[in-house]
Amino acid sequence: MAREAGPKYQRSALLRAGLAVAAAGAALAAGGGAAHAGPPPAPQEAAIDVPLENLDPAAMPGALGAASAGVLAPVKDFRLNPLAGTGVDPLDNGLGTQVADFQPLSTKPLTAPLTQGNALRELPLVGQAAGLLPG
Repeated sequence: MAREAGPKYQRSALLRAGLAVAAAGAALAAGGGAAHAGPPPAPQEAAIDVPLENLDPAAMPGALGAASAGVLAPVKDFRLNPLAGTGVDPLDNGLGTQVADFQPLSTKPLTAPLTQGNALRELPLVGQAAGLLPG
């Protein structure tokens, strides 16, 4: 009695073939890692390109200042609120109240610099402190 190649038989054949390929891949991956494993590399001594007698201690503050300026300049111009100007900005909210004839009070002026997408150097008070940093 011949077996017909119906959908059920095709599905089980594909499942067996997939399992065989997965098992072969796992065996290759496990064997490949062991084949490439070798002895750990020998530790190398750290090489100093500049002899210590040529090192100028007086130049170090200037070098550190230049390095910190290069690192801190992008930080001061980084946009603090990436959602600023979008409809989903969680900081673009406010609370206001008015009692009798007094002027209304609101939190909008406090959150406005962040909701406008300002950088660190553009914020009030914090920007002045950031101006003291090099860069």
